[in-house]
Amino acid sequence: MPDPVLLMQMTALLAVIGAFAGVLAGLLGVGGGIVLVPAYFYAFSVLGYGGDQLMQVSVATSLATIIVTSLRSVLSHNKTGAVIWPVLRGWAPGIMVGAVAGMLVVAQLRSTTLQLLFGVLAVTVGLYMALGRSHWRLGSEMPAGPARLSMSPVVGFLSVLMGVGGGSFGVPLMTLYGTPVHRAVATAAGFGLLIAAPAVLGFLLSPVAAEARPPWTVGSVNVAAFLLTIGMTLITTPLGVRLAHSLDALPLRRVFAVFLLLVAANMIRKALAG
Repeated sequence: MPDPVLLMQMTALLAVIGAFAGVLAGLLGVGGGIVLVPAYFYAFSVLGYGGDQLMQVSVATSLATIIVTSLRSVLSHNKTGAVIWPVLRGWAPGIMVGAVAGMLVVAQLRSTTLQLLFGVLAVTVGLYMALGRSHWRLGSEMPAGPARLSMSPVVGFLSVLMGVGGGSFGVPLMTLYGTPVHRAVATAAGFGLLIAAPAVLGFLLSPVAAEARPPWTVGSVNVAAFLLTIGMTLITTPLGVRLAHSLDALPLRRVFAVFLLLVAANMIRKALAG
């Protein structure tokens, strides 16, 4: 059995992480993975775990939580008719292919490389959150044909590299192609499920070395972190939603963008130092 003191510390850290992710999800509509991956990595590092595969555990565990949160979200949005099912069906095969490719790549990369990739991609997301404008457009409707065939695997691939769902890349992409933001958020929730489910299945079959394996890790997925995060987000996400209705979301998004840029910069710094 693992050390009881270690288990208590791990439980407390993961509970705080899950609570924070839930509030942000409700407050800003951001996917939890953008917070969970660095939070898991730092928490497990503080608890004494390391090695070349710790970032892999963080990414895989984040994606496991996204299966539950995305499913809950898309079912909720579907009741309001906000999900654009033709887009979801048309983009599904490519996204899933990209997600599987991303899982295979993540399973082979060292933690420092994954930290660097996460940092660079998170900087891109943070800059878009801080500087993006609602009137920016690449087109009037979501691409089909060869454009969709080439773009959909990229969405799945990049999302798995970061351990995030559909919100980080799917929502900006759809809004740039003229999709109303509430419908983009609803449909991107479905993207998250398509990204996470095949990737997590692969990660469950991809074991990691003992030095990067916290207690109750199956394959690359830490079951304790998964369960605690899901439990806490169920409690705290409604709080974030209530706060969102009482506060101005735009400055909050910009504050979060600055926070994300700082986290990303620290990830890049650590990766280059390692």
